[in-house]
Amino acid sequence: MGKHGKKQNNHRRGARNTPFLGEDEVEAGEQFPPAQDLQQDEEEEEENKDEIDGDLPAPTNDPPSKFALYQQSVQSPKGDISYLQKFFLMYVGGRVPLHLQEDFCGTALLSAEWVRSDARRTAVGIDLDVDALHWCRENNLSKTGTDVSSRAFLFHGNVLQPLEAKRVSREEDGSSDQKLMHTQLPVRDIVCAFNYSCCCLHTRQELVEYFGHVLSVLSKKGGIFVMDLYGGTSSECELRLQRKFPNFTYVWEQTEFDIIKRKTRISLHFNLQRPQRKLRHAFSYRWRLWSLPEIRDCLEEAGFWAVHFWMRQMPNSGEIKSSYGLSAGQDSKYEEVTNFQQQDSWNAYIVAVASDHN
Repeated sequence: MGKHGKKQNNHRRGARNTPFLGEDEVEAGEQFPPAQDLQQDEEEEEENKDEIDGDLPAPTNDPPSKFALYQQSVQSPKGDISYLQKFFLMYVGGRVPLHLQEDFCGTALLSAEWVRSDARRTAVGIDLDVDALHWCRENNLSKTGTDVSSRAFLFHGNVLQPLEAKRVSREEDGSSDQKLMHTQLPVRDIVCAFNYSCCCLHTRQELVEYFGHVLSVLSKKGGIFVMDLYGGTSSECELRLQRKFPNFTYVWEQTEFDIIKRKTRISLHFNLQRPQRKLRHAFSYRWRLWSLPEIRDCLEEAGFWAVHFWMRQMPNSGEIKSSYGLSAGQDSKYEEVTNFQQQDSWNAYIVAVASDHN
């Protein structure tokens, strides 16, 4: 997530559930659960994508937080967790994944859902936007209770310098400003970077460096890194898409695409019904749109043992300039592939395995 107009936007998350998969005018060690159980969870999640993960405040004269609007518009943490568990079972197995790290975490909604779903789980979240992290503490984690929130560790910092990131926590626990390097944390079973966040890294050197940091925190017993990416012919041109919700409309706008540098500018807008107000440029990004082979090469250079692609074809952007809720593209599921013909738009999970431990 991010604040518009600041250089640190280059390390912010974006909006994965766009159809690529998304105020007066304001610039704003145990056996893994059976595979069929995971598949059932995944299918139930696909059927209920229109349900909201996290409550928005009741309509008032005050506009809701842009963070709340973002979560409702583009995030589905239960679905992501279902896939994370599935990938861990397939490529590591032998134990339950308990320890997650969410890079570019923003409001850390995924981390909050992760620790809430199992009393043994821990989560580490890293992001440059300290406002988003504090909002998470006050909204996503405050609702879970002390036992749950104490297992979520939020850090304010750059994913390229993770050890320097500083702890963001409740005032009463006295751990504010403690650096990650001085914090005792379990090695991670899974690290993820969702909502196209790796597009915030603009050079190959940055990608390889980041993937190296990821590899260093994964368990030596086996772990995975999962990121997502979007693409297709429609991703390389100007594009404006909108998704309607009961009280607002979410707008994804891609205003340019440099085919030589493969850089694009993305803005997310929210048009509110009550009160009638437009939050323009609530989140803005300068992205480098990477290709799947480039990501694979950088992961392998960083030391990952294997890389797997899970693809999903998305609806043709020319046919769905407007959609309702999170329904776009839900008729198709992600499938593991070794080749994939170019489409108008697609989403991908990229799964990198830390070691051949079998």
